[in-house]
Amino acid sequence: MADKRVQAGKKETGSVPAPLRKRVIEWARHAWRPMGTVVAIGLALLLTWHVINGNHGLSIWQQKRAEDRELQKEIRDIQRENAQLRQQIERLKSDPGAIEHEAREKLHYAKPGEVIYTLPAQPQPAAATGK
Repeated sequence: MADKRVQAGKKETGSVPAPLRKRVIEWARHAWRPMGTVVAIGLALLLTWHVINGNHGLSIWQQKRAEDRELQKEIRDIQRENAQLRQQIERLKSDPGAIEHEAREKLHYAKPGEVIYTLPAQPQPAAATGK
């Protein structure tokens, strides 16, 4: 009889009662699919957020595309300017009229008998006082 009490005491103090254990096991058997679905949806949402807002996400990609478009436009403008300057260099190498025009404009050279009038710089307009 004492043996049975010791064994019964061990069961009650060291482990979960059998009916509760069965309920937990049944609950786990029925709940693992919905829990797995919730975890999968959570991971999918986390992945979606990372794709959109992560270090290499869509928002950064769109910013880089806009920056690329601006830089491409700047490159085209500089190439166009370089082409114009090359044409001007070729004209200055071969066309005496272009050389004369440049000398007159930049260096204020004049032919004998010509008078050059230089106008003073335009004064800055006074700021409105607001009275």
